[in-house]
Amino acid sequence: MSSESDVVDGAGDSVPSSDPLVDVLRALVVALLLAVVGIGVGGLLVGAAVLVLFLAGVSVTPLLSIVISLALATGVGFGGVALGYLRYRGLGLDYVGIDVPSLRDVAFVVAGYVASFALLVLASVVISTVGAEPAPNTTAEMGMENPEILLLLIPASLLLIGPGEELLYRGVVQNRLSEALPAPVAIFLASLIFASIHFFSLSGAPQARLVSISVLVLPTLVFGTMYELTDNIVVPALIHGAYNATLFSLLYVTLQFMDAEQLQQAVLAF
Repeated sequence: MSSESDVVDGAGDSVPSSDPLVDVLRALVVALLLAVVGIGVGGLLVGAAVLVLFLAGVSVTPLLSIVISLALATGVGFGGVALGYLRYRGLGLDYVGIDVPSLRDVAFVVAGYVASFALLVLASVVISTVGAEPAPNTTAEMGMENPEILLLLIPASLLLIGPGEELLYRGVVQNRLSEALPAPVAIFLASLIFASIHFFSLSGAPQARLVSISVLVLPTLVFGTMYELTDNIVVPALIHGAYNATLFSLLYVTLQFMDAEQLQQAVLAF
């Protein structure tokens, strides 16, 4: 992906210093700031929208809440922060690599999708074996109470969640890290940052949340690796979107055919 030698930085963010350690620290700080700002901007937009609706006398239902979050937090928040950063540095979309997937890219999408679920199954077996307790996702819990939300989240995974999150966390965060670090390290750190931001979207004890975050890192590593191999942000966006859509679809089917105890176990997988 991008390196210091091939990035023109009009704003000075990635201008190399004489000390490689300084370059690494700068890349880490910028990557973390991007992640925090993305979450912060999304949260502020959602909060402002909810406040406006409340003042207008509109009741914010769980379904409307999800719609607002998808549109403003994931779409405008993550995507806007990513595009704003590119503009700040005087970079175009070619920095993140956006192209119509080739047959080779499609093969990587399929391979990444399969690998993501293989790692999820492996992690589930390990967690079950050691007796660890993962934390359920609050969105999945909301979907259990309001199944119509899941039907919305399935297409939204492909249209908003995958593209929005990948544009910021792979296209910008991972790329920025790769300017100062080897690709495998950049992929791991970007994946760790991405998984860690989900701490507040989980419920339960901190230890249980850490278990879930450790599981989330695994498919995220696949997203980052496929991006590095293809230089096309559409590839991890499709893998991520299809991965999430499948999980929401499985949860919806589970709601229709399983009892309460099985439902509880299913939601822990999210």
